[in-house]
Amino acid sequence: MTLILPALPILVPLAAAILGILAWRSLRTQFAIALAGSIAHMGVAALLLYRALNEGHVVLHVGSWRAPVGIAIVADPFGATLALMASWTGFATILHARASVDEARQRRFLFPLMSILLAGVCGAFLTGDLFNLYVWFEVLLMSSFVLLALGSARRQLQSAVTYVTLNLISSTLFLIAAGILYGLVGTLNYAHLSVKIPEAMAAGSSPLTLVAVLLALAFAIKAALFPLAFWLPAAYPTPPVAVAGLFAGLMTKVGIIALLRLTTLLFHGQDWLNDALLVAAAVTMLVGGLGTICQNEIRRTLAFSSVAQIGYACMGLAIGTPVAIAAVLLFVVHHNLVKTNQFLLVHMVERVRGTTALDQPGIRGVYSKAPLLSLVFLISALSLAGIPPLSGFVAKLALVRAGIDDRAFWVVAAAMVSSMCTLFAMARIWSEAFWREHKTAHNNEPPLPPQPRAWMLTLPTAGLLIAGVALGIFAQPAWNLCERAAQVMLDRDGYVRAVLGDAPLTPTPPTPQVPPEHATE
Repeated sequence: MTLILPALPILVPLAAAILGILAWRSLRTQFAIALAGSIAHMGVAALLLYRALNEGHVVLHVGSWRAPVGIAIVADPFGATLALMASWTGFATILHARASVDEARQRRFLFPLMSILLAGVCGAFLTGDLFNLYVWFEVLLMSSFVLLALGSARRQLQSAVTYVTLNLISSTLFLIAAGILYGLVGTLNYAHLSVKIPEAMAAGSSPLTLVAVLLALAFAIKAALFPLAFWLPAAYPTPPVAVAGLFAGLMTKVGIIALLRLTTLLFHGQDWLNDALLVAAAVTMLVGGLGTICQNEIRRTLAFSSVAQIGYACMGLAIGTPVAIAAVLLFVVHHNLVKTNQFLLVHMVERVRGTTALDQPGIRGVYSKAPLLSLVFLISALSLAGIPPLSGFVAKLALVRAGIDDRAFWVVAAAMVSSMCTLFAMARIWSEAFWREHKTAHNNEPPLPPQPRAWMLTLPTAGLLIAGVALGIFAQPAWNLCERAAQVMLDRDGYVRAVLGDAPLTPTPPTPQVPPEHATE
């Protein structure tokens, strides 16, 4: 298992998806396979992270074909942490989906599709070349499109079409850029590109600037950076909450890791690229923050706040210092825990009040009906807004510190404005939905109907809440891990040595062997 460990976070959910499809007759078996796969996924991802922290880079050359000729799967602490994050998100949302999604949708291969999406996400986190990143992007696109359209409601189909159209544009830009890049330098392996691109740019290869722009645009669409983010507010409110929680926790992180590889490994030292991403980050934070205060529906509010939060992560990767890169990882983990949990909690709010529309009187009084649910949502909302001592405060403080050290005061100001907008939006949700009293007397309200499999709803939300609170309380150990991940991420020479080793940078064909009978001729 040690030899193929870097591939296991991809292979385990992929195997769960295949077995789930084969068990198409039994929904219970499909769920059991997906849940067992997510637990095994957590185990192999945790082991991979342990090895990556000790060794720096854990590399698998598929089929024993060494890079840059063969396919390399490379796990550094950053990518391994994200793979572990994907595994716990998969476990929480798969368990929640069994109780919250109607059986008709579940029978349309909901659980195998969720497993395929997890495999695609981990593939994007751990791949060692651009071509396979494109392959995993397409796996993500296909599985996420079907999950968005599952149920075939008109609103779902509209958002799914918007989503797939914009992501097909992203894939087209990506494919064009990869083709040009291969034609210019003859490789798509990350480590090889890290050597070849600076050489080509030093020689005056101007098309490489176009490649960088195309790749940045393609990855910005995946990350939902403004003005390419309008697919996200359209997509997140429409699918079942478990699917929306899976998307909110993972989908945009794929774009973030791709942009990180672009700025730290492929086109490192290109100030114009970092400056452009810094501007995009500031505008994304402002637009997303202002969008949250204009919404009258909880899921749309959470979707716009996701856009704002992606701006924070982009701010850190654009600054590019070790502190900023460490802050990006801490922030991404925080956002995953909090935002996934908030989307899962929406189902419970809707069950209590029958609506998530803030302008409907029927939504009021959730606190009086479900005080524990209200407390969990409040803690998550305060963490998202960055109130100390919760994880959101720690992560945002680290990013602000990196911005001040880099003297990017205008970006820090945009982050502060966005954070205030998020706080206002969360306070509005709390005031309108939870704290404000319902007009109907409490003793006249009918009791809530019993919820089948209620523990499947409470266990994921409780686990995510505890993990998020622990991230704030034990911030120092978490920060030490993030610093280690940033150190390895920025060690380009170490990455090249780990992947290429003694392999020649320009592969040469093997020398033909001379038959013994002709050796003396």
